[in-house]
Amino acid sequence: MLPLEATSALRDLPDHRRETFELRLERWLPDLRAALEPLYVDHADVLDRLVTLAASAYAARDDDLHRLDQRRTLEPDWFQRPGMVGYAAYADRFADTLAGVAERASYLTELGVGYLHLMPLLTPRPTPSDGGYAVMDFRSVRSDLGTIDDLRALTGVLRSRGISLCLDLVLNHVAREHEWAEQARAGDERKRDYFLVYPDRTMPDAFERTLPEVFPDMAPGSFSWDEELQGWVWTTFNRYQWDVNWANPDVLCEFADIIVFLANQGVEVLRLDAIAFTWKRLGTNCQNQPEVHALTQALRTVARIACPALVFKAEAIVGPQDLVAYLGVGEHYGKVSDLAYHNGLMVQIWSMLASRDARLASRALQQLPDPPSTTAWITYARSHDDIGWAVSDDDAAALGLSGFDHRRFLSDFYAGELEGSWARGLVFGENPATMDRRISGSLASLCGLEQGDPLAVHRILLAHAVILGFGGLPVIWMGDELGLLNDPDWADEPSHREDNRWAHRPRMPWPTPPDEHGIQGAIRHLVQARAALPHLHASVAAEVLDPRDPGVLLVARRHPLGPMVGAYNVMPEPRHVPLSVLRDLRLDVGRLVDHVTGSTPTIRDDAVQLTPYAAAWLTRD
Repeated sequence: MLPLEATSALRDLPDHRRETFELRLERWLPDLRAALEPLYVDHADVLDRLVTLAASAYAARDDDLHRLDQRRTLEPDWFQRPGMVGYAAYADRFADTLAGVAERASYLTELGVGYLHLMPLLTPRPTPSDGGYAVMDFRSVRSDLGTIDDLRALTGVLRSRGISLCLDLVLNHVAREHEWAEQARAGDERKRDYFLVYPDRTMPDAFERTLPEVFPDMAPGSFSWDEELQGWVWTTFNRYQWDVNWANPDVLCEFADIIVFLANQGVEVLRLDAIAFTWKRLGTNCQNQPEVHALTQALRTVARIACPALVFKAEAIVGPQDLVAYLGVGEHYGKVSDLAYHNGLMVQIWSMLASRDARLASRALQQLPDPPSTTAWITYARSHDDIGWAVSDDDAAALGLSGFDHRRFLSDFYAGELEGSWARGLVFGENPATMDRRISGSLASLCGLEQGDPLAVHRILLAHAVILGFGGLPVIWMGDELGLLNDPDWADEPSHREDNRWAHRPRMPWPTPPDEHGIQGAIRHLVQARAALPHLHASVAAEVLDPRDPGVLLVARRHPLGPMVGAYNVMPEPRHVPLSVLRDLRLDVGRLVDHVTGSTPTIRDDAVQLTPYAAAWLTRD
C-alpha cells in the first residue's frame, strides 16, 4: 500500500501515469526493502519516506522526461551499445558557460558522442574547493557557468541530439559551508548527526590506526578540529570537506531527494564520486564496506521508480578484487551502479607503451572478473586526474618483476627522466616515504607529440583503439581527439598554481585547429568503425588472451555472430598475430577483415602482420 503522502502526490496525475508508478513500485519495492533492512533499524519508516520522495519527483517530472523513461525502459542497453561513445570536459574549458556548451553541441554530434560528462559544476565552496568536489549546494550551479535553468536548457538541447548528460554527485562529503554543516555549527543537533563528530581524540585515534591518508602531504590525518562544533569532524580528503554520516537514514533520504531533483533537470547519468568511502567501520580502512553496495542499491531503486532513464556511474578507483562489486555481485548483482571506471585498463595502456611489453597488462586484465551483463565499464586512456600507477605487486611478481620497481620506472619514464623517453609529463603528488610519484600530462604530450617523436601519432591512435575496442562505454577526454599538448600557461591562474593537473586541462581552441597530424580524422573513423561492430556491445565479455607475441595485446569477444579479436601492437616495430590464435577461436582466417583499416589484413608466414603501434579489429568478412 502506498504511504498517504505518496498517494497525495500522485492524486492529480492521469490514470495511466498513476498506473505506471504503481507498476514500477511493485517491481522495485522488494529490492528497496532488501537494501534497507541491513542498514537501518527503522527500515520500514525509511522505505515509506523514500517511496514518498519518489512519488513527488515522479509527479513533478516533465512530459518529455516521462517519454525518455519509457524509451529507456524499452532500451535498457542504450549505454552498452557500440554506437555509444563518451566525451568528458570541464564546461568552462570547453565553451565558457553551459549556454556555450549547448551552442557547441553540434561538434559533439559530428564526433559521434552520445554521452557527455561535464566535470563538477554544482556550486562549490570558495577556493580551495578540491576542483569543485567540495560542494556547497547540490541544487544550483556555479554562477560563472549559468543557472539551474541553463542546466535544464542544456539537457534539453543535448537530449534532442541523442546526447546524455553526466554530472558528478559527491556522496562521501559536503563542503564545510553547506547548509547542513552551517546548521550543525549553529547548534542544530539533528544536523550535527549528519556528520561524524567526536568530542575528543579517543575515537579518531582508534579509527586512524587503520585508516590510510588520502593526501598525506596536503591534508594529513582524517579528522579536523572545528572550533564552532567543539568537536573532531571526519574529513577524509580536506579539512573543508566534511564526511557525511550514512548510518543516519536522514542522510540517505536527503541524497535520494537530490538525485531525483537532478534527474528532473534532465541529467541522465550521475557519477557517484568517492563512493568507496561512504560507510565507516572501526578496524578497517573504511573503504569498500558491504554497506556501500546496499546504499547504492537503495538509491538506484528510488531512481528506477521515479526516473528510470537515470543511470549510476561509480567513481571507485579501487583494487581489482573490489572493483566489480560496484557493478553488482552476489545479492547485489546488477542492482547497484550501471557503469564503473576501468582504471586498470587505463594504467596498463601506459604501462605497455613505456615497457613495450603486453605481458603484464595481459596478466593484470585477466584477473578482473567479468561485470554483470547489464552493466558496462567506462574505458578511457586519459581523464581530468593525474595517473597513479596501480600496478599490483602480485601481477608483477607473476612475471618475475618487482611491482615497486615497475611503478618507479613508469613515473620516471613519463616524467621524461629516462633516456629514450618521448614523454613530457609532470610529477604530481610525490610521496617521499613511499616513493609514489603520480603523473600529469595530456595524452598527446605523454605519447611524444610535444617532444616531436615521429611515432607519437601512432601511439595516440593506438591508445584510442584500445579503449574503443575493449567494449564498455569509451570516453574521450576533451582535446585528446585534437592532439592537444600540455598547456604551457597552466600555472598563470593563481588558483591553479599549486596543481599541475591543469597542464592537461587546456581550454578548447575554437575554431578547432587544422588536422595537421591526421588525429581528428583517424579518431572519427575509429568511432564510426566501432559503431558498426555488434561484437563491441558491452554485454559481450572481453576475454584477454595470453599473448603469443610479448608485444601484442590480444582481446577476444565471443559474439553470436562470430568471434572478434582485437590485436594491439605496443611496440615501435612490426609484430604479428599467429593465425593459430584465430583458428583456436574458430575465426575463419580465409575471410578475415580488419575493421580498423576496412580491408583484408596482411597475412604472411601464417600470421597477421601488424605495423608499429598498429591496432586491428579482426572478424570474419
